[in-house]
Amino acid sequence: MAENKHWADGFIAVDWGTTNRRAYRIDAKGGCEAEFEDDRGMLAVQQGGFPAAVAEIRERLGDFPLLLAGMVGSNRGWIEAPYVPVPAGIEDLVKALVWPGEREAIVPGVSTLKNDRADVMRGEEVQLLGAVCAGTCGEDGLVCHPGTHNKWVTLREGKISDFRTVMTGELFSLLKDHSILADLLQGPVDINDAFRTAARFAIANEALPAELFSIRARVLLGQAKKEDAASYASGLLIGTDVRIGLSLPTSAQVTVIGRPELTRLYAAAITEANREAIELDGERCFLAGIHEIAKRIDK
Repeated sequence: MAENKHWADGFIAVDWGTTNRRAYRIDAKGGCEAEFEDDRGMLAVQQGGFPAAVAEIRERLGDFPLLLAGMVGSNRGWIEAPYVPVPAGIEDLVKALVWPGEREAIVPGVSTLKNDRADVMRGEEVQLLGAVCAGTCGEDGLVCHPGTHNKWVTLREGKISDFRTVMTGELFSLLKDHSILADLLQGPVDINDAFRTAARFAIANEALPAELFSIRARVLLGQAKKEDAASYASGLLIGTDVRIGLSLPTSAQVTVIGRPELTRLYAAAITEANREAIELDGERCFLAGIHEIAKRIDK
């Protein structure tokens, strides 16, 4: 590893996803001095184009070392950063950093392989462990991380102990764009009676495929309002997701980390399961985690 005496003066953190990227200039105390978000995700960068994409980030935020997380470290990204197996904590991520250059480091993802069930994550691990390091999430418990692919994560002694992915966000998107329900799902998703009713039903019953079709039938037969269809469908999907997540042996409280527009939906569904949920902003957790990693690079 190259000597990184400049990290103490500040660095640039990048949360580089499949379709979007968000970059932050972090000062020596961990504060965010500047940031930007665009649609230059992994899929938008042509093969061999990552050095130019990194140079563009520095042009916008300054000539600082870069700490990169997310899909940039996948087998389709800049350079693959192999997954760290659970249990995984901050120190494990630091030890497994991959260095494309002397002033660029890629954070690895995390993997689990237990009882013949395989799962992986990239990017969420920084937020999860960032919340632990910041003291906003306990070292032991259950965390829900909503997104295109929601993660249910068990924490033990401040490390990611195990997790399970549920493709709820992607399923809703597919139903909205490519299913017989598409014309009914274009409206907004609200936490209303339709959402709560659907969430309670899904938490108590294993009938998702049948109940999804009933969304159309209920509207056709005048039993439900068309404008409530998106909320009802979201409630069914998220309720099913919560049913899966709460099947894990955990403490009573669930920490929900992510974008506020998603955490509020999951927190509402978890409440329908008679469990307590607290919400944490994913961006703040990411900044806490990435700063903790940077502090430990040259120790």
